[in-house]
Amino acid sequence: MIERHRIARSLVWLLLLVAPFAQSQPDAKKKVSSQADLPRFSYPVTGSASALVQADDATFNGFAAKVRADLDSVFRDYAIDDKSTLRTLLSAKLDLQELAGDYPGALETIETLRALTEKPSAKLITGLFARARLQAAIDVKATHGAAFMAAFKKHYHKAIDPLPWDVVQDSIKGSYASSRLYTKSVAIGDVETELDPAVKKSGALDNTEAWGLISTRNALQNAIQLLPARGEVLKKYIAAHNVVKPDIWAMREVTLTNDQNLSPVLVAIWDSGVDVSTFPDQVFTDPKPTASGTHGLAFDDRGDPSTTWLYPLTAEQQKAYPEFRERIQGRLDIENGIDSPEADALEKTFATLSPDQIHQLFEWEKVLDFYVHGTHCAGIAVRGNAAARLVVARFNDQLPDLPFPPTPEWARHLGAAFQQMSDYFRTRNVRVVNMSWGDEPQEFETWISKTGGGADPAARKKRAAELYAIWRDAVETAIKNAPNTLFVTAAGNSDSDAGFLADVPASLHLPNLIAVGAVNQAGDETSFTSYGDTVVVDADGYNVESYVPGGAKVRLSGTSMASPNVVNLAAKLFALDPSLTPAQVIELIKQGATTSEDGRRHLIDEKRSVALLQTKK
Repeated sequence: MIERHRIARSLVWLLLLVAPFAQSQPDAKKKVSSQADLPRFSYPVTGSASALVQADDATFNGFAAKVRADLDSVFRDYAIDDKSTLRTLLSAKLDLQELAGDYPGALETIETLRALTEKPSAKLITGLFARARLQAAIDVKATHGAAFMAAFKKHYHKAIDPLPWDVVQDSIKGSYASSRLYTKSVAIGDVETELDPAVKKSGALDNTEAWGLISTRNALQNAIQLLPARGEVLKKYIAAHNVVKPDIWAMREVTLTNDQNLSPVLVAIWDSGVDVSTFPDQVFTDPKPTASGTHGLAFDDRGDPSTTWLYPLTAEQQKAYPEFRERIQGRLDIENGIDSPEADALEKTFATLSPDQIHQLFEWEKVLDFYVHGTHCAGIAVRGNAAARLVVARFNDQLPDLPFPPTPEWARHLGAAFQQMSDYFRTRNVRVVNMSWGDEPQEFETWISKTGGGADPAARKKRAAELYAIWRDAVETAIKNAPNTLFVTAAGNSDSDAGFLADVPASLHLPNLIAVGAVNQAGDETSFTSYGDTVVVDADGYNVESYVPGGAKVRLSGTSMASPNVVNLAAKLFALDPSLTPAQVIELIKQGATTSEDGRRHLIDEKRSVALLQTKK
């Protein structure tokens, strides 16, 4: 799936937990080496997920009991070392404990979770919101009312106020924005968007969908009522410490101009499409047009040739596009404490719309997120490089949102399209390709669930594995068959090991492929960036400014933005020395990167890499 920017649904405070489980007979446990080794479950649902999440306690508790029993069985029968998997798998445990009123047990779970976190900011802030409300419930023996609210604010102030601003500021700002924007309508509207389709088509939820529903239930029951108070505490903390971290990237950047005897460099954006009119002087015009036209190749949702360089919008979606851009700006303004018209409008939107209206908004935003993605990446990739020319390689990677069921025939057909792209890169001498997307077996399972084939967990897993194998082979073969082209991919935004997830292409080990993690403007690790043995460098992926269709500029965050920053450096190296091989460029990028004190980050440095090239020449 495209590693795209999300406006309101990725809420840090929902990812809070881990729990102790009885671990009898450890030698008999099944070893989990990848996501595919984990068991799958299915939960029949009558009606809709959005109705179930609002149902009476007796109805919902019957559903929750089944999920709890399966969670217990996973930890009883499986040996799991991957910390990200533990954090994800066990999220439902804390929600279930809080929903059941097991506050002491939930507090123990939070401490276990905190011990599992590795990123500096996460080690400090994980579980603080949940811990404060649990402590308040224990203090006053209630979960509502003035005394409960006062106790919560006391505990939350005590947790937040001593935090080091230089470490936690990005996470705190994101939590503050969520506190202002996450409402009951947003919670239910998200369920309508993400979970109702699976129930409608398959009559059931899979285990990941069930955990999400339980998390939303806990938010509705316990968390949302406290968000105004939480926002109040965070706002005071931000006001007392709001010093913006210095931006390290401007001093590292190299700008190449036409008077430097540069060689032309073709830079392909393998993505959702590019608004070529936004880059009038930096688009490749092919003297041998393809079926799509003169700027590259484009394929529609089913893998057939298309003549549009941008993903096509309906008239209604096109009309909603300007407001979508304003919502992006509004979210950023809220995070930065700016009382702008866009911030006020966004908060009003989420506070006043019904769940059905929020659902429709989210459906539009899925498409519009995807629509802007490739153009935003393109602007980053060719910034400051007079020799760069853009090549479009468009397809739709939003697999779980495609309306038709996946088939091996579809996978092979799109694989053939990938091979056409690979042939195009090779025959036109495209030197570097940006791939800000990735797919894993779980996404195929979700797609199957949403299109009617998800009721039997064993059959769903087997079918997804077969489709994923075709897909993986197609992507890997496309990269291998263009050996003189450097492919750069995003690590992913799930704070996970790309190898454990089997995320393609980020998990692939190929000599002409490099995966990129995301840091912020100061070079600090973002909360969302994934990692793994293939992720060897990091680049700016936090509030990165670039173009979107129509020529406006917006700031987006994600490893999707970090990847084209590495493409930018690679294209400059190729422009300065076209004889370089992909392996040599990767080595120059790695050698020029600076390693953080803790050894976790390897920050690209264009000036250092260019200087190394000049020294070698």
